[in-house]
Amino acid sequence: MPWGESNHMDERIKFVARLLDGENMSRMCREFGISRKTGYKIFNRYKDFGLAGLQDQSRRPHRYANKLPFQVEKAIIQIKQDRPTWGAPKIRAKLIRNSPCFAEYKILHGQGRCWGLDRIFHRLNYLRAHHRNLEVRYNPGNR
Repeated sequence: MPWGESNHMDERIKFVARLLDGENMSRMCREFGISRKTGYKIFNRYKDFGLAGLQDQSRRPHRYANKLPFQVEKAIIQIKQDRPTWGAPKIRAKLIRNSPCFAEYKILHGQGRCWGLDRIFHRLNYLRAHHRNLEVRYNPGNR
């Protein structure tokens, strides 16, 4: 006899159906191979949302702790493109000088990677290190 195929949704529906029939939570969790905490979580989701609550939930965070507002990102990118050799402290100082409302935001060195700026500046650093007699300038149109 071949093994029966089942997915998470089917198993959860069977679990909840047997709980609704009056079976013991601890015994059911042991039988299904899950912790009681997970069993109660599945059952409470069913009570709150119905069958839709038994589907897999997204694990994506609701918010990102270090995410900067769009306007701040745009200002940083503009400065970084104008002055590719400047680091985070100089950029932050310039932003605060131009507009004090930027003082509350931290600028991390690694954020340039998110905006695709790391390739440009890595190439500039390579050229500076290996071609000392060349004067290398950043040209944003030359990507």
